[in-house]
Amino acid sequence: MRRYDLDWLRVLAFSLLIMHHVSFFFVPWEWVVKNNIVYKWMAVPMQFMSQWRLPLLFLISGMGTFYALSKKTGSQFLRERFKRLIIPLVIAMIFITPPQTYIERLEKGQFDGSFFEFFTTQAFNGFYPEGNIFWHHLWFLCYLFIFCIVLLPAFLYIRKHPEARIIQVAKRITASPLGIYSVLIPLYIPLAFLYPIYPHNLLLVGDWYALSYYPIYFFYGFVLVSAGETFFVTAQKYRKGYLVAALVLTAVYMAFKLRYETGTLAYFVEPLLKVINAWSWLLALFGFAHTYCNKRSAALTYANEAVYPFYILHQTIIVIIGYNIKDWEMGFAGKFLIIAAATFGGCWILYEFVIRRIKWLRPLFGLKR
Repeated sequence: MRRYDLDWLRVLAFSLLIMHHVSFFFVPWEWVVKNNIVYKWMAVPMQFMSQWRLPLLFLISGMGTFYALSKKTGSQFLRERFKRLIIPLVIAMIFITPPQTYIERLEKGQFDGSFFEFFTTQAFNGFYPEGNIFWHHLWFLCYLFIFCIVLLPAFLYIRKHPEARIIQVAKRITASPLGIYSVLIPLYIPLAFLYPIYPHNLLLVGDWYALSYYPIYFFYGFVLVSAGETFFVTAQKYRKGYLVAALVLTAVYMAFKLRYETGTLAYFVEPLLKVINAWSWLLALFGFAHTYCNKRSAALTYANEAVYPFYILHQTIIVIIGYNIKDWEMGFAGKFLIIAAATFGGCWILYEFVIRRIKWLRPLFGLKR
């Protein structure tokens, strides 16, 4: 049976990702290109969203993997994942992401010339950050493919043994509104002990925090769906309580950050607050989605296919638009709306009139022919 609530959450997660990357243009964090004025207050909503946005994507990806693997052998599954993840990634690294690297080199004074000159002479010289070959925002595709390879034996075992102990444990703990929080113990360890030393670098090599933290959510997604409806029923039944908990924990986390920026207490308590807060938001999102969004619609059918090409295209459009308007004498709201509208509009035009209609182009953006 098709899980339309998961489809809606997937569309929501990638839509928020686009807005998140638009916000990077204005926040005081290092990025490809920056506005002529940065806004410190933008860090607050971005930090709030960052706690659960990527966990939501990996959790949904794990759930989707359960359905993708249900009627395939292990080798068939990996071939399908390669076509859907690695081929679009390689094509995008050749044709989609180079403009981002080009603009970054212009911004840092590391290149002076046209994009054509850059593309033909510099774009494929070595790997980032010293070189210019890089996946930028598409790191998710490579990491996800690696997680599929590493966890495939466990997934195949669970599929073959639906009454395995791990499934029985999952059913038992997810049946309790508080017991469902016990899954956070493995998530706390990389967040507390690896993130301070190996923060997420998008490079794969040396990215020990991301390679330890996100596969847990990916694995959880597969196990939770394998265990049946227990997780979704609990999330739906107690969704209002989880929402209240998420709002309270968000306020507590923000207050804690203001009071304890560094020190031993911050080192141990901050990751605990982050992981509980993130899980509370995920439970609330799954609960409300299961209640109100688990139904078919024409809009969902269209958006569910369009979301992958949008994901591949969006950041390059953001960077190009941002670079061209960064010095405009215009306030935050005007520039934000211009970039957001141009990004969604540009992605839609390319998807609707090019990618969607050309059969040989569709697989290059992860779509079926």
